[in-house]
Amino acid sequence: MTQTDVTGQLKKGVVAPDFCLPDQDDRDVCLHDFTGMWVVLYFYPRDNTSGCTREALDFSAARDELEHMNTVVLGVSADSVESHRKFVAKHDLKVRLLSDSDHNVLERYSAWQLKKLYGKEFWGTVRSTILIDPAGVIAHIWPKVVVKGHVEAVTQKLEALQT
Repeated sequence: MTQTDVTGQLKKGVVAPDFCLPDQDDRDVCLHDFTGMWVVLYFYPRDNTSGCTREALDFSAARDELEHMNTVVLGVSADSVESHRKFVAKHDLKVRLLSDSDHNVLERYSAWQLKKLYGKEFWGTVRSTILIDPAGVIAHIWPKVVVKGHVEAVTQKLEALQT
């Protein structure tokens, strides 16, 4: 089974590509460290922007509930470790943020895409979320996330998959 569909997007039901990236404390975090747990891997464009801040705050607020569901939340952007450190401190975030400054993981997870704004094209991060089951298999994909209500949708999907 191939990991991607005809458009190059990751597919549900395939093993999630492993990776190691530094978090906001400059400690390496590897996907395989969470074998046996559910992983919410969310990709976001930029620290300290309104939508990204709201999403990080929403995931932080849901942390205890998600932990009770044997779930860890990892946020990934191309921002630096230092940017993440300041973002976490400024908003008292409770999620781990990973720095993918060379875009390797963003690309492997189909989150680094050509975008268009005001008629100009540029490469950037598409807000998306991948839910990975305890065996490391992609259980669900939200390819273009709208922040409002997203954490609730993730929590509901987790509940449905765990029952």
